[in-house]
Amino acid sequence: MNPEMMEALQALAVDRQISVETLFGALADAMTAAYQKRPDAHQYSWVDIDTETGEIRVIAQEIDDDGEPYGEEMDVTPNDFGRIAAQTTRQVMSQRIRQAERDLKYEEYAGREGEIITGIIQQSDSRYTLLDLGRAEALLPQSEQVNYERPDPGDRVKAYIVEVRNSPKGPQIVVSRTHPGLIKRLFELEVPEIAEGIVEIKACAREPGQRTKIAVWSNDSNIDPVGACVGARGARVRMVVNELRGEKIDIVPFSDDPNDFVMKALQPAKVKEVRIDAEAGSAQVIVPDFQLSLAIGKEGQNARLASRLTGLRIDIRSETDIAEEEAYRREYGGDSWAEGEWREVDGANMWFPADGSDPMTQEEVEAAQAAGSDGEDEDASADVAELETSGETEAADSVADEGADDATDEAISEATTDSSDAGDSSEPTDDGESEEEAVDSSGDADESDAVSDDPGVG
Repeated sequence: MNPEMMEALQALAVDRQISVETLFGALADAMTAAYQKRPDAHQYSWVDIDTETGEIRVIAQEIDDDGEPYGEEMDVTPNDFGRIAAQTTRQVMSQRIRQAERDLKYEEYAGREGEIITGIIQQSDSRYTLLDLGRAEALLPQSEQVNYERPDPGDRVKAYIVEVRNSPKGPQIVVSRTHPGLIKRLFELEVPEIAEGIVEIKACAREPGQRTKIAVWSNDSNIDPVGACVGARGARVRMVVNELRGEKIDIVPFSDDPNDFVMKALQPAKVKEVRIDAEAGSAQVIVPDFQLSLAIGKEGQNARLASRLTGLRIDIRSETDIAEEEAYRREYGGDSWAEGEWREVDGANMWFPADGSDPMTQEEVEAAQAAGSDGEDEDASADVAELETSGETEAADSVADEGADDATDEAISEATTDSSDAGDSSEPTDDGESEEEAVDSSGDADESDAVSDDPGVG
């Protein structure tokens, strides 16, 4: 090999960023293919190149009936390869150089899934956008692009590497602008505490192009995770927002307590109470009436992002709804027909109970309600009757007691009167009245005796 060819190989290695040893291997394979196309070529042969001196030799061996080489190695280098052999050498060497470049590109990007890269917009159509990465090109599919985001050719954008594929045409690097990992990588670039591991992004929920929520945690009690991500006067988060072309970002502190985490995830809304159902994986959130629309967000966006951030299905209710529901349960808790919905059937409103029972008309519903109220009235009437009965019994007992007391008093009074009369008859009379009474008494006694002696009486 002449010195000019050695210099050309070295210059080619520097230009294509390929090692000289790789180029020598490609040249040896190309010359081997060219030699084997000669009519007098040995069936088993190869080309050996001395990388220091540039000497080229063709070595061959004999083969047996089984196709195995045997015997000593022979130097069968021809004096001239010929024009056809030279063209073959050129073609094979070009192919080997391109394959070496593809392998180098694939090795460079194969282990970089999940990283962020910066590229220049080359061209864009309805299917994908090409990004120029320098030595390689990245493919940004339409599904990985933010809606209504159309960068102009020549703009520099950052993208998240989703996948690196090795294909015959070279490595295909698929990138994304909608992946939640893009948010984390952008904050790592702007926030040194995240890059050092002091502050961690525990969870991220994103609706590309509209809004993002991230939950951050600090491993150092002296560092505020939210303040570190926001930066002085919002400088750090502003850089991320600018790169995302105005996408809003909410930064909330992470908490191990599910109730507290749900409250913080729904910021900026103020939450009054959170009820977690761990088995169902849901949370019922109670907010003041004036905070209901803020907690739900525009088209339910705030509630959706909070649900993705916490991993729980969130049901947001106002205080008025909860109070009405509790009152409804107190009134109709025992009635199977009380829950359901009204539907119009053949021009008439019918009530379809939630338990799947037969539908009811308006009159039947009113009758069921009246029956429920009558049952309550009957219970109340029974209570009143019981109270009245017990009252009458007590009154009768009191009257009997009073009659017994009066009889006792009368007996005592009569006894006292008799004793006093007996005392008065033993005393002598001082006036005529007592004598007349005595005479009358004796006269009455005589009359009674005469009547009893009369034989006609009896």
